[in-house]
Amino acid sequence: MMGKRALWVCFVLLSGYSLAHAEGNAAAGKEKSEACASCHGDDGNSNAPIFPKLASQHASYTAKQLREFKSEKRANPTMTAMAEPLSDADIDDLSAYFAQQKIKLEKAGAANPLGETIYRTGNASSGVPACTGCHGPDGAGNPSAMFPALRGQYAAYLEKTLSDFKAGARANDANSIMRSIAAKLSNEEITAVSGYASGLQ
Repeated sequence: MMGKRALWVCFVLLSGYSLAHAEGNAAAGKEKSEACASCHGDDGNSNAPIFPKLASQHASYTAKQLREFKSEKRANPTMTAMAEPLSDADIDDLSAYFAQQKIKLEKAGAANPLGETIYRTGNASSGVPACTGCHGPDGAGNPSAMFPALRGQYAAYLEKTLSDFKAGARANDANSIMRSIAAKLSNEEITAVSGYASGLQ
């Protein structure tokens, strides 16, 4: 039941998206990525878990985030300053470049029953849908719907992201879907599911 509900939610969100921007030029994006390297690494694999890995992330998702940093729909003064001078072509080129890079996967941790349960079946008692409905059974995400890939991402970054959605500090999710889900997660569940999603292969 929870799986069907999650799929329905994803379908509704997908219907509101439009992939209006052209595909970028990855070669041009590589040249433009030098300013990103200090935080996100030369190939999009950041060295610090507070900065997200951009390697292998769907170009549609990365482009959406950059545009929303630029417009301040997603609040982050540092990233707004970085994104503000970017043209649409710059954003598409950067997104295409990072999408072509190979993410350095995290090692799967110890058995994580709580994280696996939340990710694969959700929590019926609190109304949390399974993460698989939007992010896929292997954490690959959904580029058409701009749902990000989660596998290989730093657990610490995923945990911060869910905590920010829960607190309302991040509010650029379509139809408040991630804020409504995160609000129903306990801190223990957030930590567990972040660790589990990070280790997906």
